[in-house]
Amino acid sequence: MSSLQNHILIAMPHMVDPYFGKSVVYICEHTKDGAMGLVINRPFMEPDLKKLFAEIYEDNENILKIVPAVHFGGPIMIERGIVLHSTDHTVEGSVKIADKIAMTSHRDILSDISKKKGPTRFKLFLGHSGWGGGQLEKEIERGDWLLQNTTSDFIFDVPEKYMWSQAARTLGVETNDSAGLSGHA
Repeated sequence: MSSLQNHILIAMPHMVDPYFGKSVVYICEHTKDGAMGLVINRPFMEPDLKKLFAEIYEDNENILKIVPAVHFGGPIMIERGIVLHSTDHTVEGSVKIADKIAMTSHRDILSDISKKKGPTRFKLFLGHSGWGGGQLEKEIERGDWLLQNTTSDFIFDVPEKYMWSQAARTLGVETNDSAGLSGHA
């Protein structure tokens, strides 16, 4: 299988995993050794973001005013912040994923954003999703995920609450409540 980087995974309706049910995962890296992605349609449900940001970013008051939402990227390294952003501004350590999309875990990007010198489009994630070598491919073969090309417009502009149903419908998956009933043909 060729690289799945810069694609989205769309959880099939039968997936009831608490982290990945009805999720859309953006694949940031994919090699023979494994894959890394970010769940792009889940807000982070931490009651005290100020406390959490204090560990990540010194000027947490300012960043909470600038970043409209914090997203749950996945259950791995939940204490680590990752900024998915447009490539019009990068810092040392930024990793280009596609022509218009990069990711950065260095806190300088947050400082630049707070000074309005950062990228024009961005989302902040805590944690990420990961798969060992061959694991993601097996999950796709098993029918847990649908794979789709994506764009920066989808990632940055579609409201999170509509991402899963919009992406699933483009592939012909029925998203009403009865779609949660699974069976094999």
